[in-house]
Amino acid sequence: MDLGAITKYSALHAKPNGLILQYGTAGFRTKAEHLDHVMFRMGLLAVLRSKQTKSTIGVMVTASHNPEEDNGVKLVDPLGEMLAPSWEEHATCLANAEEQDMQRVLIDISEKEAVNLQQDAFVVIGRDTRPSSEKLSQSVIDGVTVLGGQFHDYGLLTTPQLHYMVYCRNTGGRYGKATIEGYYQKLSKAFVELTKQASCSGDEYRSLKVDCANGIGALKLREMEHYFSQGLSVQLFNDGSKGKLNHLCGADFVKSHQKPPQGMEIKSNERCCSFDGDADRIVYYYHDADGHFHLIDGDKIATLISSFLKELLVEVPVYCTKTGVKHLHHKAQEFDIGVYFEANGHGTALFSTAVEMKIKQSAEQLEDKKRKAAKMLENIIDLFNQAAGDAISDMLVIEAILALKGLTVQQWDALYTDLPNRQLKVQVADRRVISTTDAERQAVTPPGLQEAINDLVKKYKLSRAFVRPSGTEDVVRVYAEADSQESADHLAHEVSLAVFQLAGGIGERPQPGF
Repeated sequence: MDLGAITKYSALHAKPNGLILQYGTAGFRTKAEHLDHVMFRMGLLAVLRSKQTKSTIGVMVTASHNPEEDNGVKLVDPLGEMLAPSWEEHATCLANAEEQDMQRVLIDISEKEAVNLQQDAFVVIGRDTRPSSEKLSQSVIDGVTVLGGQFHDYGLLTTPQLHYMVYCRNTGGRYGKATIEGYYQKLSKAFVELTKQASCSGDEYRSLKVDCANGIGALKLREMEHYFSQGLSVQLFNDGSKGKLNHLCGADFVKSHQKPPQGMEIKSNERCCSFDGDADRIVYYYHDADGHFHLIDGDKIATLISSFLKELLVEVPVYCTKTGVKHLHHKAQEFDIGVYFEANGHGTALFSTAVEMKIKQSAEQLEDKKRKAAKMLENIIDLFNQAAGDAISDMLVIEAILALKGLTVQQWDALYTDLPNRQLKVQVADRRVISTTDAERQAVTPPGLQEAINDLVKKYKLSRAFVRPSGTEDVVRVYAEADSQESADHLAHEVSLAVFQLAGGIGERPQPGF
């Protein structure tokens, strides 16, 4: 480790005085102008992690559904999963170290994790379409190279595509080819094979409007669409040609505001979906004949996929975890088949190696009806990006299942009925004052908050409410549901006021009305 060179380069990526950042659910996120030093240091950390695991590590420059002026960075572990928790702590420590402490922190991490500094290191890098992303990616590269790591810069990628590249490289190509072409071919081939087995004909289920949040998803979906065009026609909106990233559009906007994105006209019963800025979330929606908006979120996506798999397999158990795809991913890995989605549309399905092998054997050995089912499962496995929640992959899975089951968007929506609900967020001085338990369904601190929520819930029929700290910004997220939309809105507002009063709210007090 050339500590002199690291010190010299670090001075070119100096840390602003007093800035403290936390590696959260999806890495670091803040205003782009505050991130140069973090990017450089995450390049350093990625090299150490690569040396320790003897694997390719990924670095993704993105702030997902955050506003365009923000940016962020997260590291991707060898099998495309989120960074190990112990290394999240190292990331936070390294990002917040003062310049004079950098050498000591790097040595501490190397010693604590028994990193062989003579081991080769390889890092792959991707970025979204934010104006700040290219320059910040270069800062990552500076960190990688000063520690002697090799790298491949993929340039513009969706976040799930970078996860895919890491997974492919560390499995010797068994999962797929670690190229954008390999990604397109793997998913589209599985989709086309699946939809060939659909009994319905014509264009009834084959056309989809896609809101791309003015992000990277538009670019990549446009590159990919000719691969699967015989099975699905997509019409892209908010494609980045004029609008601002995530502004009045995208999955987070549609989910939070429960209305269509700006820039998309929707006809009655027309199937539509929205990605977020880095294309790792998806939600569906439609207008009914009376013009009412219907949201089909991650819960209904999980239900559709689980029910389809259940028809081919066995009963599907349900488990709760803390919010955050990394917690869902770890829980899903405990099972032969795991389907996980957050309500915001972030999720996928995981299949164990044993299940994959059994299915491939079954496709060759069983009688015709079972062989067809096994072949469907084989294609479903190939269609999921098992390395990460992936809006493009999930969209193709959903469209294939709707075609195979002959379901309209209304019939899918009718699989079960959601209680009216409302999500809000409250700005606080420090989100860490909120701590939770029971898969984030009970607030432990600050004192008195859970009791206040319990008292408010008692006022409304069929109601419940939860609060949790955001993983990416100093806000507290509030969820409420009740027997009517009016009651859900009132309950959400009252819980927001309790959070503001008891958890150090800042700025304007929460106001009624949405």
